[in-house]
Amino acid sequence: MHSQAITLGGINVVGGLLVLGSYAQGIITHPANRDALWGGVPESVRPVYTAGMLLAAAGYFAFTYFILFRLDPDQVRIAGRFGYSLFFLIYALILVPSAMWMPLTYASLDHPGEALRWTTRLVLIVVGLASLGLLAALLTLSPKEPAWAHRLAVAGIAVFSIQTAVLDAIVWSVYFPGSMEG
Repeated sequence: MHSQAITLGGINVVGGLLVLGSYAQGIITHPANRDALWGGVPESVRPVYTAGMLLAAAGYFAFTYFILFRLDPDQVRIAGRFGYSLFFLIYALILVPSAMWMPLTYASLDHPGEALRWTTRLVLIVVGLASLGLLAALLTLSPKEPAWAHRLAVAGIAVFSIQTAVLDAIVWSVYFPGSMEG
């Protein structure tokens, strides 16, 4: 395996552990407040959200598989200008803010205020924009072989982008109240 792919794999392992660890910590320390994580999203929308989360997780595995195991980092060109290492930045911009979301949401529960509410929204916006950046990178990627894996990766990041850039950064943020009491 190429050293750049190993580095990206390491970013995924560390970042993934940070995300999962932040979720576990939040759920363990706030067992009575789990419903507040919905941030006011109506009950009628939650099944769509839940399905979207599951599809986004599957999408994450699809595009990460392609990038880690099907691309030759020495051959990669993104938008005719950037190399494989651009994926390091994009993944960091997805994973680090994702790990911050739940702690910030619970901090907003515990200490309602504009600064925390906007910071919580900002981390979701960063993840959404990074997801769209990854979509753009995969669409402008050269080479795109094998074609089936590239198509699967594009479909995966498209679903992931809908979840992060639309449902999380926009819909959830619209419903996210200044105070999540009750």
